[in-house]
Amino acid sequence: MQPYVLIVEDEPGIADLLDYNLKASGFDTGIATDGDEAELALAERLPDAVLLDWMLPGVSGIELCRRIRRRPASRALPIILLTARGEEADRIRGLDSGADDYVTKPFSPTEVIARLKAVLRRSNPAVTEEKLVYEDLSMDLITHRVQRSGQKIHLGPTEFRLLQYFMQRPGRVFSREQLLDAVWGHDIYVEMRTVDVHIRRLRKALNIEGNPDLIRTVRSAGYALDASGD
Repeated sequence: MQPYVLIVEDEPGIADLLDYNLKASGFDTGIATDGDEAELALAERLPDAVLLDWMLPGVSGIELCRRIRRRPASRALPIILLTARGEEADRIRGLDSGADDYVTKPFSPTEVIARLKAVLRRSNPAVTEEKLVYEDLSMDLITHRVQRSGQKIHLGPTEFRLLQYFMQRPGRVFSREQLLDAVWGHDIYVEMRTVDVHIRRLRKALNIEGNPDLIRTVRSAGYALDASGD
């Protein structure tokens, strides 16, 4: 599963530059051009990280950063500020607002991507790892092999992506809408019941030889990878 990064930048040239280079480096991206648009984007789909311009029209990047930090769902979300302000006092102010890192314009896309990978490793190591492990389940993201208790598990492409998303965020409950956006993509129309079909297929593949069910169904909420089961 590609890490999803929200780019909040009002200058089209810079937004397009970041978008192109991030996608070329294996990231999924979204773009917002001001604070209001960014808040809507965050409500629709929580990213793995945010690249946030300081000087936005309307709500400033600093204020948006503070708002993100005040909300429980996004309190730990990695944020990198992008700004032309290079003075030490400005850097300190940006970090005090809750940003994890700070990049001064003009910047190299390579540097931004390196800093982005660094904050992702610190906040959610599973997003950048090549092998995921949960309980007796292991997933190799390079060879696309899945094993449970040493036995090979055969998964279709969608079940693989679904399991990868769960294994990168174990214990967290996701609604069907969130899973559709993350696994199928928010620009693709898929019926809600499709999620249930693929969850059943994933369960059947994982629960070989009577192994305990690792997929927990939360009534009226969604699904989670959770060893406690139903």
